[in-house]
Amino acid sequence: MAENVYKVIELVGTSTDSWEKATAAAINRAGKTLRDLRVAEVVKLDVQIKNGKIEAYRARLSVSFKYEGGT
Repeated sequence: MAENVYKVIELVGTSTDSWEKATAAAINRAGKTLRDLRVAEVVKLDVQIKNGKIEAYRARLSVSFKYEGGT
């Protein structure tokens, strides 16, 4: 089996509807510029509050993708 290296980055997705949509937003956006996305782990969920009401759901993710070299 070939040896592979993966890079892990942190992303924060937001949605006015749900944490699930916030997670999907982060992954969908990352997929436009990063190749070979492999695993996403939700590490934190929170909300932004304005005037006592939820303004946005936020999902913090660790996302890994195949590392192809460079810095």
